[in-house]
Amino acid sequence: MSGLAGLDRFRGRRVGVLGLARSGVAATRALQAAGATVLVWDDDPAILARHPELAPGHTADLAGLAALVVSPGVPLTHPAPHPLIEAARAANVALTCDVELFCDGLGPRPLVAITGTNGKSTTSALCHHLLLEAGRDAILGGNIGVPVLDLDPGPTARVVVLETSSFQLDLCSRLRPHVACWLNLTPDHLDRHGDLAGYVAAKRRIFRNQRAGDTAVIGIDDAPSREVAAGLQGPRVIAVSTQVPLAQGVYVRDGILIDASDGAAREVADLRELPILPGRHNQHNVAVAFAALRALGLSADAIVAGLPSFPGLPHRLEEVARGGGVRWINDSKATNPEAAARALASFRDVYWIAGGRAKPGGFRALRPHLASVRAAFLIGEAAAAIAADLGDLVPTTEVGTLDAAVAAAARAAAADGLGDAVVLLAPACASFDQFHSYEHRGDRFRRLARIQAAARAAA
Repeated sequence: MSGLAGLDRFRGRRVGVLGLARSGVAATRALQAAGATVLVWDDDPAILARHPELAPGHTADLAGLAALVVSPGVPLTHPAPHPLIEAARAANVALTCDVELFCDGLGPRPLVAITGTNGKSTTSALCHHLLLEAGRDAILGGNIGVPVLDLDPGPTARVVVLETSSFQLDLCSRLRPHVACWLNLTPDHLDRHGDLAGYVAAKRRIFRNQRAGDTAVIGIDDAPSREVAAGLQGPRVIAVSTQVPLAQGVYVRDGILIDASDGAAREVADLRELPILPGRHNQHNVAVAFAALRALGLSADAIVAGLPSFPGLPHRLEEVARGGGVRWINDSKATNPEAAARALASFRDVYWIAGGRAKPGGFRALRPHLASVRAAFLIGEAAAAIAADLGDLVPTTEVGTLDAAVAAAARAAAADGLGDAVVLLAPACASFDQFHSYEHRGDRFRRLARIQAAARAAA
């Protein structure tokens, strides 16, 4: 970590950090390295106890803080503001986040910021990969991988690619990406933003400070996103679609990526030849990444050349095993119905594992997307709700645990003997009823799937 010029203004001043997960710890260390006196808060006493080297703060210490750096998991407004947030506002303490602090010091370095309900991580990782393959110096962080304040901004030619969540954007008032990417928007995190309008408002902050010379890349395949695109003023707008041809923009038609960003349509890649990125939603991710890098000045040929070597990301349509005529696909990151729908549309003859802790809204939005599902095996708290919403369309079995679901799906796929069946973990739910995270859930599925695949292959 070096060159974090945006933190210089805190030298000799007192700064608070609320939340000591990875980003909070990174923020604390970076601020201390910049010469700030840092006070820390966390609701879990055990976490504070693990950091005896840090100075715990008290409510009375808020007076005179130069800023309070808030971790993404801390509620600002809904379902109720965290008590320290309320106290900080009453004391007129500025609220900020690690992304804002990092970007304050980037100077002329090109910044690509990416948001959306689904596909952020894949698109961010893909942008980073394509930049490196094209010979450009680039780093990746934010809501993916390394906390931003652990990144080294490096030389001024280095491209910074950041995945940004609505929680982070909600705390950004000065963020100005050279290229801001908006993938899509469907209802999510409404418990944190109050309603859809609050969620849209948080996401829109990615464009807040853009002006002439900057670029906004916006997927327009859903109504809220089209409305945002129509209302943007200042930056150049590149629209992206996998549903309709565009007179100007980037779009996908029958699996072919077409660049019409300058008005003249040109076929640039056959995305059906990318097995690591299956499905229309991944074609959309590729199109957004392509548009973003074209806006940075990369040639279409240089971008496309890097696509075949992209390794994909864990827990996102990750093929984890194959054996006995069955492919095992881990899409544990599909934590809402819209993401699960995209996964279901990517395969035929699916034995679907779903469930966990439901998000608001139920599961009826999945009803148009079940044609590929031969049977569903339901786990966790949401099993009964999924069965109630979808059970008239597909055979459902409430099996309780992931271990039981994997075994039941393996038996069903073997009994049907289709020869190219897919056992798909696409939960449409959060993981927190039975697992620490979607990664924990996906790792467990991967291990179970490989055991099953090896047994079927040996039979």
